[in-house]
Amino acid sequence: MGDATIIDGKAFAAALRDKIALEVATLKAAHGVMPGLAVVLVGEDPASEVYVRNKGLQTLAAGMHSETHRLPGDVPEADLLALVSRLNADPAIHGLLVQFPVPEPLSQARIVAAIDPDKDVDGLTVTNAGRLASGLPALTSCTPVGCMMLLQHALGSLRGKHAVVVGRSNLMGKPMAQLLLAADCTVTIAHSRSVDLPGICRQADILVAAAGRQEMIRGDWIKPGAAVIDVGITRLPSRDPVAAAAGKTRLVGDVAFEEARAVAGWITPVPGGVGPMTIACLLQNTLIAARRIHGIEE
Repeated sequence: MGDATIIDGKAFAAALRDKIALEVATLKAAHGVMPGLAVVLVGEDPASEVYVRNKGLQTLAAGMHSETHRLPGDVPEADLLALVSRLNADPAIHGLLVQFPVPEPLSQARIVAAIDPDKDVDGLTVTNAGRLASGLPALTSCTPVGCMMLLQHALGSLRGKHAVVVGRSNLMGKPMAQLLLAADCTVTIAHSRSVDLPGICRQADILVAAAGRQEMIRGDWIKPGAAVIDVGITRLPSRDPVAAAAGKTRLVGDVAFEEARAVAGWITPVPGGVGPMTIACLLQNTLIAARRIHGIEE
């Protein structure tokens, strides 16, 4: 058993949600504004259904207005875009997201382009990506924001540290790199096709694993004492044969946890690390959007 400090995302997220609830109550009392979040769910993906339900419950618990719009998997794209347009125009809604993935032949790119950037709490629009890259106030993808909070809580200043982000998605890898750059890190973006990926990872003072490949990053890929943030999540059958036969599962990340724990200085577990931060940061983005839309200083 290694001695890496476990970064407890579950506890941090709970404290963040409490803080947001207080700020929401203050916003209502001082300005009469109730932040509102609308989530659009297309089709019947079980994982998305659970995630959307949790978003709704936590939005209400924070004292916000919550709406969930469920559409059939065969909804015409024009109907979905019309709903997005209505929510863009709805003054009760400050945060708007469509839960991805959506069934084919719906176009994620066209859906994202239809969302008002000022309500884009997933940070996926070209406008928000450009604002982030230019150092302007932006609504930024929730998971990278949560990762940054955990890193800054664990390490304090990140200035001058070499950060390696494994993964280059618009939702995670690219905004994560931008946030680390803004915190004065030296940043390398790597991915599954990088030459000598283990060697690149070994240079990292901060290693963010977001490749979507279960337990890809091994203990000997990690620089001793590094901070390891594991964004990946894969559901596998239980190791117990009886439990597996009963359909029980376990969650693993992109990092081989026990191997990495023996080498790293800090590490997030799966589950209980980055995951709980995502919805908490979604609530924070909705609060930020509400303040900005109403011209209220943050």
